Amino acid sequence: MKAFTYQRASSTAEAAAAAARIPNARFIAGGTNLLDLMKLEIETPAALIDVNGLGFDKIEPTQDGGLRVGALVRNTDLAADERVRKDYAVLSRALLAGASTQLRNKATTAGNLLQRTRCPYFYNTNQPCNKRKPGSGCAAIGGYTRHHAVVGTSEACIATHPSDMAIAMRLLDAEVETVRSNGTMRTIPIADFHRLPGNTPHIETSLEPGELIVSVKLPKPLGGVHAYRKIRDRSSYAFALVSVATVILPDGTGRVAIGGVAHKPWRVEAAEQQWAQGARAVADRLMLGARTTEDNAFKVPLVHRTLAAAMADANVADAKKG
Repeated sequence: MKAFTYQRASSTAEAAAAAARIPNARFIAGGTNLLDLMKLEIETPAALIDVNGLGFDKIEPTQDGGLRVGALVRNTDLAADERVRKDYAVLSRALLAGASTQLRNKATTAGNLLQRTRCPYFYNTNQPCNKRKPGSGCAAIGGYTRHHAVVGTSEACIATHPSDMAIAMRLLDAEVETVRSNGTMRTIPIADFHRLPGNTPHIETSLEPGELIVSVKLPKPLGGVHAYRKIRDRSSYAFALVSVATVILPDGTGRVAIGGVAHKPWRVEAAEQQWAQGARAVADRLMLGARTTEDNAFKVPLVHRTLAAAMADANVADAKKG
Protein backbone atom coordinates (compact mmCIF):
# COMPACT_ATOMS: atom_id res chain seq x y z
CA MET A 1 0.00 0.00 0.00
CA LYS A 2 1.31 3.43 -0.94
CA ALA A 3 1.78 6.07 1.76
CA PHE A 4 -1.07 8.55 2.22
CA THR A 5 -2.20 11.24 4.63
CA TYR A 6 -5.40 11.03 6.64
CA GLN A 7 -7.69 13.67 8.09
CA ARG A 8 -11.14 13.75 9.66
CA ALA A 9 -13.43 16.40 8.19
CA SER A 10 -15.56 18.27 10.72
CA SER A 11 -17.84 19.93 8.16
CA THR A 12 -18.96 19.52 4.58
CA ALA A 13 -17.16 22.73 3.64
CA GLU A 14 -13.93 21.45 5.17
CA ALA A 15 -14.21 18.13 3.33
CA ALA A 16 -14.89 19.85 0.02
CA ALA A 17 -12.08 22.33 0.52
CA ALA A 18 -9.61 19.57 1.36
CA ALA A 19 -10.62 17.61 -1.73
CA ALA A 20 -10.05 20.70 -3.87
CA ARG A 21 -6.74 21.52 -2.23
CA ILE A 22 -5.09 18.08 -2.21
CA PRO A 23 -4.45 16.43 -5.60
CA ASN A 24 -5.63 12.81 -5.78
CA ALA A 25 -7.56 12.94 -2.48
CA ARG A 26 -10.36 10.50 -1.80
CA PHE A 27 -13.27 10.55 0.63
CA ILE A 28 -13.59 7.52 2.90
CA ALA A 29 -16.53 6.26 4.96
CA GLY A 30 -17.01 2.49 5.32
CA GLY A 31 -14.01 1.74 3.11
CA THR A 32 -15.28 -1.74 2.23
CA ASN A 33 -14.17 -1.38 -1.40
CA LEU A 34 -11.62 1.43 -1.33
CA LEU A 35 -9.28 -0.17 1.21
CA ASP A 36 -9.15 -3.43 -0.75
CA LEU A 37 -8.24 -1.49 -3.88
CA MET A 38 -5.56 0.45 -2.01
CA LYS A 39 -3.97 -2.79 -0.77
CA LEU A 40 -3.70 -3.95 -4.37
CA GLU A 41 -2.42 -0.50 -5.44
CA ILE A 42 -5.28 -0.18 -7.90
CA GLU A 43 -6.27 2.93 -5.97
CA THR A 44 -3.35 5.06 -4.77
CA PRO A 45 -4.84 8.21 -3.19
CA ALA A 46 -2.45 10.78 -1.78
CA ALA A 47 -4.89 11.59 1.01
CA LEU A 48 -7.98 10.11 2.66
CA ILE A 49 -10.62 12.51 3.94
CA ASP A 50 -12.78 10.79 6.55
CA VAL A 51 -16.39 12.00 6.25
CA ASN A 52 -17.92 9.77 8.92
CA GLY A 53 -18.36 12.70 11.30
CA LEU A 54 -20.47 14.84 8.97
CA GLY A 55 -23.85 13.59 10.17
CA PHE A 56 -25.11 12.20 6.87
CA ASP A 57 -26.45 9.11 8.64
CA LYS A 58 -30.18 9.85 8.81
CA ILE A 59 -33.23 8.80 6.80
CA GLU A 60 -35.71 11.67 6.74
CA PRO A 61 -39.00 12.42 4.97
CA THR A 62 -39.03 14.99 2.17
CA GLN A 63 -41.68 17.63 1.53
CA ASP A 64 -42.94 15.79 -1.56
CA GLY A 65 -43.61 12.57 0.34
CA GLY A 66 -40.37 10.72 -0.40
CA LEU A 67 -37.31 9.95 1.71
CA ARG A 68 -33.87 11.51 1.88
CA VAL A 69 -31.23 8.87 2.67
CA GLY A 70 -27.99 10.24 4.06
CA ALA A 71 -24.81 9.23 2.26
CA LEU A 72 -23.50 7.60 5.45
CA VAL A 73 -26.56 5.47 6.20
CA ARG A 74 -25.32 1.90 6.50
CA ASN A 75 -26.78 -0.69 4.17
CA THR A 76 -28.17 -2.71 7.08
CA ASP A 77 -29.98 0.30 8.54
CA LEU A 78 -31.44 1.30 5.19
CA ALA A 79 -32.72 -2.21 4.47
CA ALA A 80 -34.27 -2.48 7.95
CA ASP A 81 -35.94 0.94 8.01
CA GLU A 82 -39.71 0.47 8.42
CA ARG A 83 -40.54 3.11 5.81
CA VAL A 84 -38.18 1.56 3.26
CA ARG A 85 -39.54 -1.93 3.88
CA LYS A 86 -43.11 -0.69 3.46
CA ASP A 87 -42.86 1.80 0.60
CA TYR A 88 -39.61 0.85 -1.19
CA ALA A 89 -39.58 -2.90 -0.69
CA VAL A 90 -37.50 -3.54 -3.82
CA LEU A 91 -34.70 -1.45 -2.31
CA SER A 92 -34.75 -3.34 0.98
CA ARG A 93 -34.71 -6.67 -0.84
CA ALA A 94 -31.87 -5.62 -3.13
CA LEU A 95 -29.75 -4.50 -0.19
CA LEU A 96 -30.30 -7.76 1.66
CA ALA A 97 -29.23 -9.68 -1.45
CA GLY A 98 -25.86 -7.92 -1.47
CA ALA A 99 -22.54 -8.79 0.15
CA SER A 100 -22.63 -10.27 3.67
CA THR A 101 -24.08 -9.18 7.01
CA GLN A 102 -20.71 -7.90 8.17
CA LEU A 103 -20.18 -5.81 5.05
CA ARG A 104 -23.74 -4.44 5.09
CA ASN A 105 -23.16 -3.29 8.66
CA LYS A 106 -20.22 -1.17 7.51
CA ALA A 107 -20.96 -0.21 3.89
CA THR A 108 -22.65 3.13 3.23
CA THR A 109 -25.26 4.33 0.77
CA ALA A 110 -22.82 6.54 -1.14
CA GLY A 111 -20.09 3.93 -1.08
CA ASN A 112 -22.44 1.33 -2.49
CA LEU A 113 -23.17 3.57 -5.47
CA LEU A 114 -19.46 4.24 -5.97
CA GLN A 115 -18.10 0.70 -5.67
CA ARG A 116 -15.98 -0.34 -8.60
CA THR A 117 -16.32 -3.35 -10.85
CA ARG A 118 -15.34 -6.82 -9.67
CA CYS A 119 -13.96 -7.74 -13.09
CA PRO A 120 -11.04 -10.14 -12.37
CA TYR A 121 -8.91 -8.44 -15.00
CA PHE A 122 -9.42 -5.10 -13.26
CA TYR A 123 -8.20 -6.67 -10.01
CA ASN A 124 -5.21 -8.38 -11.67
CA THR A 125 -2.57 -5.67 -11.99
CA ASN A 126 -0.52 -7.90 -14.30
CA GLN A 127 -3.25 -7.64 -16.95
CA PRO A 128 -4.02 -4.60 -19.13
CA CYS A 129 -7.16 -2.72 -18.09
CA ASN A 130 -8.48 0.55 -19.43
CA LYS A 131 -10.16 1.24 -16.10
CA ARG A 132 -6.86 1.08 -14.21
CA LYS A 133 -4.66 2.54 -16.92
CA PRO A 134 -6.52 4.31 -19.76
CA GLY A 135 -5.30 3.22 -23.17
CA SER A 136 -3.63 0.03 -21.97
CA GLY A 137 -6.28 -2.27 -23.45
CA CYS A 138 -8.92 -4.64 -22.07
CA ALA A 139 -7.73 -8.15 -21.18
CA ALA A 140 -11.33 -9.24 -20.61
CA ILE A 141 -12.08 -8.90 -24.31
CA GLY A 142 -10.99 -12.24 -25.68
CA GLY A 143 -10.58 -13.61 -22.15
CA TYR A 144 -12.90 -15.49 -19.82
CA THR A 145 -16.13 -13.51 -19.74
CA ARG A 146 -18.74 -15.46 -17.77
CA HIS A 147 -19.45 -12.50 -15.46
CA HIS A 148 -19.07 -9.72 -18.00
CA ALA A 149 -21.47 -7.30 -19.66
CA VAL A 150 -23.57 -8.13 -22.71
CA VAL A 151 -25.28 -4.77 -23.33
CA GLY A 152 -23.96 -1.21 -23.31
CA THR A 153 -20.39 -2.40 -23.86
CA SER A 154 -17.63 -0.80 -25.91
CA GLU A 155 -14.35 -1.79 -27.51
CA ALA A 156 -12.63 -0.39 -24.41
CA CYS A 157 -14.49 -2.23 -21.62
CA ILE A 158 -17.00 -5.03 -20.96
CA ALA A 159 -17.05 -4.83 -17.15
CA THR A 160 -20.29 -4.87 -15.14
CA HIS A 161 -21.42 -2.65 -12.29
CA PRO A 162 -21.63 -4.78 -9.12
CA SER A 163 -24.19 -2.96 -6.94
CA ASP A 164 -27.57 -4.51 -6.07
CA MET A 165 -28.74 -1.34 -4.35
CA ALA A 166 -28.09 0.78 -7.45
CA ILE A 167 -30.39 -1.44 -9.53
CA ALA A 168 -33.28 -0.72 -7.16
CA MET A 169 -32.38 2.98 -7.02
CA ARG A 170 -32.53 3.13 -10.82
CA LEU A 171 -35.93 1.43 -10.81
CA LEU A 172 -37.20 4.01 -8.30
CA ASP A 173 -35.78 7.04 -10.17
CA ALA A 174 -33.72 8.16 -7.18
CA GLU A 175 -31.64 11.34 -7.26
CA VAL A 176 -28.10 11.77 -5.95
CA GLU A 177 -27.53 15.00 -4.02
CA THR A 178 -23.99 16.33 -3.86
CA VAL A 179 -21.80 19.26 -2.89
CA ARG A 180 -19.09 20.35 -5.29
CA SER A 181 -15.59 21.25 -4.16
CA ASN A 182 -16.53 24.96 -4.47
CA GLY A 183 -19.42 24.45 -2.03
CA THR A 184 -22.29 24.56 -4.52
CA MET A 185 -24.99 21.89 -4.41
CA ARG A 186 -26.42 19.90 -7.28
CA THR A 187 -28.82 17.01 -7.89
CA ILE A 188 -28.01 14.19 -10.33
CA PRO A 189 -30.74 11.83 -11.57
CA ILE A 190 -29.64 8.26 -10.93
CA ALA A 191 -30.11 7.56 -14.65
CA ASP A 192 -27.28 10.03 -15.36
CA PHE A 193 -25.07 9.18 -12.39
CA HIS A 194 -23.36 6.03 -13.73
CA ARG A 195 -21.77 6.16 -17.18
CA LEU A 196 -21.43 3.64 -19.98
CA PRO A 197 -17.77 2.86 -20.78
CA GLY A 198 -17.39 4.38 -24.25
CA ASN A 199 -13.74 5.29 -24.75
CA THR A 200 -13.30 6.39 -21.11
CA PRO A 201 -14.25 3.44 -18.88
CA HIS A 202 -12.09 4.85 -16.07
CA ILE A 203 -14.63 7.68 -15.69
CA GLU A 204 -17.42 5.71 -14.05
CA THR A 205 -19.76 8.40 -12.74
CA SER A 206 -20.76 11.97 -13.54
CA LEU A 207 -19.19 13.27 -10.33
CA GLU A 208 -16.68 16.07 -10.69
CA PRO A 209 -13.27 15.84 -9.00
CA GLY A 210 -13.75 16.45 -5.28
CA GLU A 211 -17.55 16.31 -5.45
CA LEU A 212 -19.07 14.73 -2.35
CA ILE A 213 -22.32 12.75 -2.18
CA VAL A 214 -24.37 13.96 0.78
CA SER A 215 -27.65 12.08 0.26
CA VAL A 216 -29.86 10.09 -2.08
CA LYS A 217 -33.43 11.26 -2.53
CA LEU A 218 -36.15 8.69 -3.07
CA PRO A 219 -39.29 10.07 -4.77
CA LYS A 220 -42.80 9.63 -3.48
CA PRO A 221 -43.57 5.89 -3.20
CA LEU A 222 -44.72 4.22 -6.40
CA GLY A 223 -47.07 1.82 -4.66
CA GLY A 224 -47.78 -1.48 -6.36
CA VAL A 225 -45.95 -4.76 -5.83
CA HIS A 226 -42.17 -4.98 -5.72
CA ALA A 227 -39.92 -7.95 -6.51
CA TYR A 228 -36.16 -8.52 -6.66
CA ARG A 229 -34.50 -11.66 -7.97
CA LYS A 230 -30.75 -12.25 -8.01
CA ILE A 231 -29.16 -15.18 -9.83
CA ARG A 232 -25.61 -15.96 -8.72
CA ASP A 233 -23.15 -18.81 -8.44
CA ARG A 234 -23.73 -19.26 -4.71
CA SER A 235 -26.47 -18.14 -2.35
CA SER A 236 -24.54 -15.45 -0.47
CA TYR A 237 -21.52 -13.17 -0.81
CA ALA A 238 -21.56 -13.39 -4.59
CA PHE A 239 -22.21 -10.84 -7.30
CA ALA A 240 -25.08 -11.21 -9.73
CA LEU A 241 -24.86 -13.09 -12.97
CA VAL A 242 -28.26 -11.50 -13.59
CA SER A 243 -30.50 -9.58 -11.19
CA VAL A 244 -33.96 -8.22 -11.90
CA ALA A 245 -35.83 -5.52 -9.99
CA THR A 246 -39.50 -5.04 -10.89
CA VAL A 247 -42.55 -3.19 -9.70
CA ILE A 248 -46.10 -3.70 -10.92
CA LEU A 249 -47.79 -0.34 -10.53
CA PRO A 250 -51.38 0.13 -9.38
CA ASP A 251 -52.49 0.91 -12.95
CA GLY A 252 -51.18 -2.46 -14.19
CA THR A 253 -48.07 -1.09 -15.89
CA GLY A 254 -44.61 -1.91 -14.64
CA ARG A 255 -40.96 -0.99 -14.35
CA VAL A 256 -37.88 -3.16 -14.60
CA ALA A 257 -34.15 -2.66 -14.04
CA ILE A 258 -31.46 -5.28 -14.62
CA GLY A 259 -28.10 -5.94 -12.97
CA GLY A 260 -25.16 -8.11 -13.96
CA VAL A 261 -25.46 -7.30 -17.66
CA ALA A 262 -24.04 -3.81 -18.17
CA HIS A 263 -21.50 -1.23 -17.03
CA LYS A 264 -24.30 0.58 -15.16
CA PRO A 265 -27.74 -0.34 -13.79
CA TRP A 266 -29.66 -1.27 -16.94
CA ARG A 267 -33.11 0.17 -17.45
CA VAL A 268 -34.71 0.82 -20.84
CA GLU A 269 -37.94 2.77 -20.40
CA ALA A 270 -39.03 1.80 -23.93
CA ALA A 271 -39.05 -1.84 -22.82
CA GLU A 272 -41.57 -1.01 -20.12
CA GLN A 273 -44.00 0.10 -22.80
CA GLN A 274 -44.17 -3.60 -23.75
CA TRP A 275 -45.35 -4.64 -20.27
CA ALA A 276 -48.83 -5.67 -21.41
CA GLN A 277 -47.24 -8.02 -23.98
CA GLY A 278 -45.49 -9.97 -21.24
CA ALA A 279 -42.00 -10.81 -20.05
CA ARG A 280 -40.67 -12.01 -23.40
CA ALA A 281 -41.46 -8.74 -25.16
CA VAL A 282 -39.98 -6.69 -22.32
CA ALA A 283 -36.82 -8.81 -22.14
CA ASP A 284 -36.37 -8.74 -25.92
CA ARG A 285 -36.31 -4.94 -25.82
CA LEU A 286 -34.02 -4.85 -22.78
CA MET A 287 -31.49 -7.14 -24.49
CA LEU A 288 -31.74 -5.53 -27.92
CA GLY A 289 -28.27 -5.31 -29.44
CA ALA A 290 -26.68 -7.67 -26.90
CA ARG A 291 -23.09 -8.62 -27.72
CA THR A 292 -22.28 -11.96 -26.14
CA THR A 293 -19.41 -14.42 -26.03
CA GLU A 294 -19.39 -18.19 -25.71
CA ASP A 295 -18.89 -17.74 -21.95
CA ASN A 296 -21.75 -15.29 -21.25
CA ALA A 297 -24.32 -15.96 -23.97
CA PHE A 298 -26.43 -17.66 -21.29
CA LYS A 299 -27.20 -14.24 -19.78
CA VAL A 300 -29.71 -13.32 -22.49
CA PRO A 301 -32.06 -16.29 -21.92
CA LEU A 302 -31.38 -15.98 -18.18
CA VAL A 303 -32.72 -12.41 -18.26
CA HIS A 304 -35.86 -13.73 -19.98
CA ARG A 305 -36.42 -16.42 -17.39
CA THR A 306 -35.57 -14.28 -14.37
CA LEU A 307 -37.81 -11.45 -15.53
CA ALA A 308 -40.66 -13.89 -16.13
CA ALA A 309 -40.20 -15.28 -12.62
CA ALA A 310 -40.02 -11.82 -11.05
CA MET A 311 -43.17 -10.70 -12.88
CA ALA A 312 -44.91 -13.90 -11.81
CA ASP A 313 -43.88 -13.29 -8.19
CA ALA A 314 -45.28 -9.78 -8.35
CA ASN A 315 -48.51 -10.93 -10.01
CA VAL A 316 -49.07 -13.56 -7.31
CA ALA A 317 -48.40 -11.03 -4.57
CA ASP A 318 -50.76 -8.57 -6.28
CA ALA A 319 -53.50 -11.20 -6.44
CA LYS A 320 -53.07 -11.96 -2.74
CA LYS A 321 -53.34 -8.27 -1.90
CA GLY A 322 -56.54 -8.03 -3.87
